[in-house]
Amino acid sequence: MGLISWIVFGLIAGVIAKIIHPGKDPGGFIITSLIGIAGAMVGGGISTWLGYGDVQGFDLRSLATAVGGALILLFGYRKIRGA
Repeated sequence: MGLISWIVFGLIAGVIAKIIHPGKDPGGFIITSLIGIAGAMVGGGISTWLGYGDVQGFDLRSLATAVGGALILLFGYRKIRGA
């Protein structure tokens, strides 16, 4: 996927991760969006590293991978920031 696709997909994943793991985060929408974008990339990298194949296109598996990565980063961010 191209860079623009990762950004759009990451924004969607960030919003879904925020819905799944609600809470008061400093930074609001901007931080959540950045965490979603980074989470989509991290989730895709982990998926590839574990041998599940590349994340290609917008499908349910890719969405689950991106949301999973965003949840991991959101959880870590909250632990570091103490939120």
